[in-house]
Amino acid sequence: MKKLLLLGFLAAFLTGCATSHIDSSISAKSQEDRVQFLILHYTAIDEPTSLKVLSQQGVSSHYLVGDQMPVKVWQLVDESKMSYHAGLSDWKGYSRLNASSIGIEIVNLGFRDAPEGRTYFPFPQAQIDRVIALVKDIVARHQIRPEYILGHSDIAPQRKSDPGPLFPWKQLADAGLIPWPDATQVAQRMPLYEEQLPDVNWYQKKLAQHGYNTPQTGVLDEATKNVLIAFQSKYRQEKFDGVPDAQTAAMLDVLTANTKTR
Repeated sequence: MKKLLLLGFLAAFLTGCATSHIDSSISAKSQEDRVQFLILHYTAIDEPTSLKVLSQQGVSSHYLVGDQMPVKVWQLVDESKMSYHAGLSDWKGYSRLNASSIGIEIVNLGFRDAPEGRTYFPFPQAQIDRVIALVKDIVARHQIRPEYILGHSDIAPQRKSDPGPLFPWKQLADAGLIPWPDATQVAQRMPLYEEQLPDVNWYQKKLAQHGYNTPQTGVLDEATKNVLIAFQSKYRQEKFDGVPDAQTAAMLDVLTANTKTR
């Protein structure tokens, strides 16, 4: 017993010696929080299944916001650790965003396809209220920039559509959390673009300036349409067909007017 105590004391002593020489009295001016991005998703499955998948399988998120009343929020991964929610992702030249983001999964069934078309499932207001409160709390602690609060479809428009066109992004804008195109400015620019639409290359450059990883080919290919759909399903949810029209141009113009490149 005495021998075990002695060994324990010796180990503790050596550990102390190994770290005591580190001087942390000076802190570098050039540094910032590891967490730069906040990414919102929907689960596309029900609440019990969401909990099981996100806690027991190869995907995860820092938080899960339920859809049952009263709305419950689970923290599944500590914010100091990386969760696997973003996958292959890009925004404003940054990539592989798992390492620099916090992920919030929102329980929502996503959409249902039927012969008459695709139907999306709405989000209960009580659930959105909890999401907004959670986002505000995370942003306050990590000082996340408004332009870095995004949907999965923003950072992976070629393969993801969540949180979908029924997610009320405008409520986040009204809460001061994300940028939003000023309606008056959009209306002022509309006649110009109705008279003469920009070419595809203009849209591609503007989408990239806003943050999307967008082809720069001058061709309205499938990849460019997917980026347009992601943009429209966020800022113009009544019509998100991937068509580069005048209203989309006006919104892009307003949103990128004061955008700084990385």
